Amino acid sequence: MSAETPAATGQFSRRRLQFRAWRSTRPFWAGLFVLLGGIPIAYFPYAHLQIGHLTLAMATTAGAGSLIIGVLLVVLGISLWFQKHVRTFAGVAAILLALVSIPVSNLGGFLIGFLLAMVGGAMAVAWVPGEPPAPEAEETGKGEGDAPEGLTGPSADPLGEPIDLSGTSPANGANGRHSAG
Repeated sequence: MSAETPAATGQFSRRRLQFRAWRSTRPFWAGLFVLLGGIPIAYFPYAHLQIGHLTLAMATTAGAGSLIIGVLLVVLGISLWFQKHVRTFAGVAAILLALVSIPVSNLGGFLIGFLLAMVGGAMAVAWVPGEPPAPEAEETGKGEGDAPEGLTGPSADPLGEPIDLSGTSPANGANGRHSAG
């Protein structure tokens, strides 16, 4: 293979655009924040800080609880990426686990994991799927504004009859009353 191989041309750009398209259809950043929030919550209770010959162990009595909370947050972050329909459940669960991590896991991973999980959970709850782009209407050159040709106004059907979906117009004989059957 030489440096002039045409197969590699544009492959990075194509992969980057594919990743961008995948990322835009799911709560990617929420999942990333929740995942990153679980790491310090699970790590700090088992960490040993080395200062010269002095070893400082930050282990607590709730080390297993911290590990469970951290692993659950990592799993919730990954599930936000690959199962976007569970975003509300995963967001609420991440917020609750972040709150539980304050007393259980060294103030929620020294507030780092707590803040990341809270922000990620809030982003997951707030995320809604975007609407697919609407096809652009064809320009006919006739008519007024964006109204289709057959309509005489915003409240008329193609036959010129008024569109009334309430069932209460005098034209249909209801005169303000709804019929029950």
